[in-house]
Amino acid sequence: MYRVLLYIHIVSAILSIGPFFVLLPLIRKLRIGKGNVQQAYLDSFRFVVRLSKHAGHVLVVSGVLLVFMSSWTWKTSWILMTVAIMVSSLYFLARAFSPTIRKFADPKHDQELLIRKLKRSLIMYIGLLLVMLWFMVTKPVFW
Repeated sequence: MYRVLLYIHIVSAILSIGPFFVLLPLIRKLRIGKGNVQQAYLDSFRFVVRLSKHAGHVLVVSGVLLVFMSSWTWKTSWILMTVAIMVSSLYFLARAFSPTIRKFADPKHDQELLIRKLKRSLIMYIGLLLVMLWFMVTKPVFW
């Protein structure tokens, strides 16, 4: 059962992180896309955020179950660091993408500014996800 759960955990990590890399080239296309084309790119952003949220739920549940089934404890430094970054990334995810994407519908907002904000948020979020992945893979001991 542990191996199946570990596999589920790894697949959910892939689904939580991987799709965000697809969005990097879409940022450039948002600048030149107008109307329905731009809306299609924004729909891709929405889909990736939704997919990441749901995969993240599976990731968290499987991670909790793996801790209970293994010899690791909740006081292990890499687990605590991962949880701390995960909590901050949840807050970041909720504030970074959806509110910005919604502003594209308002013609009063500067679209170039919104695109730069999406790009910065995307790069920062990928960074957070990769740090969590590094903790889970290398399991560094800090204390």
